Amino acid sequence: MVRMYETIVIVQPELGDDELKGLTAKVTDIIGSFKGVLHRLEDWGVRKLAYPVKKSARGRYYYIRFDGDAPLIAELERRLRLDDKVLRYQSVKLEKEATAPAPKAAPVESAPAVEAE
Repeated sequence: MVRMYETIVIVQPELGDDELKGLTAKVTDIIGSFKGVLHRLEDWGVRKLAYPVKKSARGRYYYIRFDGDAPLIAELERRLRLDDKVLRYQSVKLEKEATAPAPKAAPVESAPAVEAE
């Protein structure tokens, strides 16, 4: 039975372009080999993590939206777990089509100017 999934993957921020292309190619190959349909693969960029993960304070986020079945998600998570470049991942089954907007940069708060009298 084909279901809708989305996965967020956090990888090491210092990876080069070749390594990032290899990672995205690996994900698309896994989805294609299990007869899944890839809808979106977005690079959300490097962001500060809430707490250090594997001694890294920053991580590069990827958003993956695809359709597939249980063996596909099991194999994708198995391969992500074995990859040393991946810090964290989370897969969620979607009940209905959801549009995930690209995350916006956090607004920079400026300190109020203090006037000296």
